[in-house]
Amino acid sequence: MSDIMSRYDVEVPKDKLYNTRHGGPWDRGWADAYYRRPWQPHYYLGDTQFSAKVELQDMSVEDLVAYTAGYNEAEKDGFVKEWE
Repeated sequence: MSDIMSRYDVEVPKDKLYNTRHGGPWDRGWADAYYRRPWQPHYYLGDTQFSAKVELQDMSVEDLVAYTAGYNEAEKDGFVKEWE
């Protein structure tokens, strides 16, 4: 996958259900948007930060779509971390 890609290049199907397991692509996308981090596709094979990390260049198209769907959902809902 290209490093020049943006999330707007990823077609996300409507009404598809994603696996939301902790550390998975959807979860990492959702968390990145929630914490106002940039769109940087990745996920973990197991729990976040306690297992091997999979970077964009090693992600499948399905993983990339799931990450982007999670990111878009959190952003659409306006659900973000409020830093106090």
